[in-house]
Amino acid sequence: MELACLDLEGVLIPEIWIKFAEKTGIEALKATTRDIPDYDELMTMRLGELAKHKLGLNEIQEVIATLSPMEGAREFIDWLRERFQVVILSDTFYEFAGPLMKQLGYPTLLCHKLTVDDTGRVTDYNIRQANPKRQCIVAFKSLYYRTIAAGDSYNDTTMLAEADAGILFKAPQNVIEQFPQYPAVHTYSDLKREFLKASIRDLAL
Repeated sequence: MELACLDLEGVLIPEIWIKFAEKTGIEALKATTRDIPDYDELMTMRLGELAKHKLGLNEIQEVIATLSPMEGAREFIDWLRERFQVVILSDTFYEFAGPLMKQLGYPTLLCHKLTVDDTGRVTDYNIRQANPKRQCIVAFKSLYYRTIAAGDSYNDTTMLAEADAGILFKAPQNVIEQFPQYPAVHTYSDLKREFLKASIRDLAL
């Protein structure tokens, strides 16, 4: 059996923090794992900006409620499910992802949780484990699943390396140049073809 393992933000849905930054005008919050590879450094900065501007989960969720999956994402997920078991491996948070998971048909999502106080202030973030995307692939392989992974950012590259096949999707040029060993595509049609190429089964487009 083969598993399709996908990143979420930038692959299926817009980058939530970027959309929140655009809404609030806080430029620092436009940074993502495409820009800052160290996730702890990135999240520490984000929580600091939220505290400085007295913003919390409620304000973030208000922005999330206005978002939709990327054009073609739901059709792609449905296509993928007909051919593979699908798991979303993300560094987002369950408190963020719910409305968008509904629009995607509730695929399996493994991500993180936030600590939020009674006023809605985000006080901490709780990573499921160190290097969680890679460790999920390790676990799937220990169950004798073959894995094909796709992502767009620095924090996806250990997942791509551990998978039986890795694909960059809508990645920025700096990531593509640093990881030339992975095919890089920018449309869902091309991503479908890469999954078919990577599969050891005879699957039709």
